Amino acid sequence: MSDGRALAREFLEQQRLLGGDPVILTDGPTPGFTPGATPGLRPGSVTPPVTPVAASVPTGPLTPGASPGNTQSPRTSPGKSKASGAKESSDLPPSGLSYDPPGGDLFSADPLQQAASLEAVAALVSTCTKCRLCEARGRTVPGEGPGDARLVVVGEGPGRVEDETGRPFVGQAGELLTKILAAIDLPRERVFICNVVKCRPPENRVPQYDEIAACLPYLFRQIDLVKPRAILAMGGTAAQTLLNTKQSLGALRNQIHRFRGVPVIVTYHPAALLRNPNWKKPTWDDVRIARRLLD
Repeated sequence: MSDGRALAREFLEQQRLLGGDPVILTDGPTPGFTPGATPGLRPGSVTPPVTPVAASVPTGPLTPGASPGNTQSPRTSPGKSKASGAKESSDLPPSGLSYDPPGGDLFSADPLQQAASLEAVAALVSTCTKCRLCEARGRTVPGEGPGDARLVVVGEGPGRVEDETGRPFVGQAGELLTKILAAIDLPRERVFICNVVKCRPPENRVPQYDEIAACLPYLFRQIDLVKPRAILAMGGTAAQTLLNTKQSLGALRNQIHRFRGVPVIVTYHPAALLRNPNWKKPTWDDVRIARRLLD
């Protein structure tokens, strides 16, 4: 066959018979093509019913990795979907920093590492002269609370009233802390409360680096003995010390940090709340997160 169009028509007819879509030539009808027929079907055959698209589309959001029509995660069985949903609804903050300083040698001659109770640590603090803060102190303030407390509150250092009484957080800031703890159903007597430094800095100034370094072993030993479920770091000094960071308090909030594996929540110091009441609302949010970590 010498006519090129005839050859093309023969080729298209073969493709149609094999199930291909017909192609309409401009100079005449395509062989075997019937107007109105469904492409790909032989003449006289019945067009299969078309399933509405909406019937095959899932009504709920599609979980990544799941097949259409199955909105559950491919790794979650139907019996566990409610439990996972409840956990997601807790809305806990994301993970933050983790600091795991080396522990002391239990076989060393250091009396602090041999201290087996909070009372033993307090006795060592009472005779401490490792930094200049001992020179002007009235009384040492090691901390107070039960040895099995679920929550440990850590502040910066003792103030004037604390220096006089030997108890942490007993001034105006302490009264506010007591109210904050009561608001989350935690009586003060059930919380271990202490500071980074155990003696009052002059004029309530921020403790200096060498003073913090001298007191840190006492704080670390207290936390090791209590084994709390959570730590509430109140103020920038407490937060930066426990997490070994220079990040600001604002940058450390709204995260769950870790100190030797124990969750740490960072918030404002009660004394700061007395100066700036606008910080009470974010502090309340932080404290509620700490409370949920205890359950």
